[in-house]
Amino acid sequence: MNISEPKVEQAIPAIWRQAFRPLFLMGSIFAIFSMVIWALVLTGNISISPYGGVYFWHAHEMLFGFVAAIIVGFLLTAVQNWTGLRATHGKSLIALFTLWLAGRLLLFINPISYQWLTAIVDISFLVLAAIFMGQLVLKVKQYRNLIFVPVLILLVAGNLLTHWSVLAQQPEYYRWGAHSTVMTITLIISIIAGRVFPMFTANGTKTEKVANLAWLEKAVIGVTLTIALLYLTNLSSYLPKTVIAWVFGFAALCHSIRAIRWRPQVTFGTPLVWSLHLAYWFVPISLALFALYFAGGNISASTALHGLTAGAISSIILAMIARISLGHTGRALQPHWSMKIAFVLIILAGISRLAVQYLQAYISVNMYLVAAIFWVLAYLIYVLGYWKILTSPRPDGRLG
Repeated sequence: MNISEPKVEQAIPAIWRQAFRPLFLMGSIFAIFSMVIWALVLTGNISISPYGGVYFWHAHEMLFGFVAAIIVGFLLTAVQNWTGLRATHGKSLIALFTLWLAGRLLLFINPISYQWLTAIVDISFLVLAAIFMGQLVLKVKQYRNLIFVPVLILLVAGNLLTHWSVLAQQPEYYRWGAHSTVMTITLIISIIAGRVFPMFTANGTKTEKVANLAWLEKAVIGVTLTIALLYLTNLSSYLPKTVIAWVFGFAALCHSIRAIRWRPQVTFGTPLVWSLHLAYWFVPISLALFALYFAGGNISASTALHGLTAGAISSIILAMIARISLGHTGRALQPHWSMKIAFVLIILAGISRLAVQYLQAYISVNMYLVAAIFWVLAYLIYVLGYWKILTSPRPDGRLG
């Protein structure tokens, strides 16, 4: 960094100084909006006609509107630490964010005569993010972190399939694209968790860091990648269900062993850590539910899938952005007490969604609505508590 750069940095509004700032904040706000709309649709209070229909819009926007924004915000922030190079900020970040926002607006407004434009704009967000990240990693030849570029491209492929289902009026491509995307996001979580959970646990609890077992990490990533590829190639629709059940069962076992080794029992006094550990358990539980589904058990594919989406992905994201938003703005890793409530609420949201299949027939309360309310309240607490943090300069005066 040359001597003039701090002055240039100070001229940039704080929210545009690193990718996590606008994408964590606005991604969460958009998710709250989307979940409220979805709850109102489910209860019959409103009727909307977005791009692809309301069910398409709900699934697509939670994956490619909300989750994709958080993933990109994380990766374009982490790559600066990994490479030592200044990552996406200023005008480049504004352009990337504008592309994301334009996609959200186009999908909601649904200009019928320009659906092809909606698809191009929406898909371009992840493509541009992959380019921004890839060029930094390649510049310093840090090939270990290059893995995230093809993973982002896998998300592009999943998004392309969902849009093709609308443009070509081929509904089967929607399920293909959405399910493969969920499995790809689970893969991303698996890779990132292996890198940061042991470190976060050791730093947060002041205990010795648990060393990863090479064979276990290879097994976890290998079997999770296998599942993602099975869905992306659509082999999951053709292979014998027994075979797929065994793959999911093995994945659940590997993730469970990994989670136990991370010593969740030492984290109970540290909210930013126990929230991560508790959230991660949705991964092996959901994979086990998929194994039961393919083995012919009394479990629906929707329940298992929502174990990953409403459970694992949603709760891990909340725990991660609560920590990252503090650490990367130069603040102490001690969240406001209200975040403890948010962490509990998001876990309850996941549990409530898993319980729908079994409880809805016995109780008069709409469990879908209960899960949505828990979910919205959890992220609303985050937005209200972190708005100023994400839009204000670092108190230590450093860049970012």
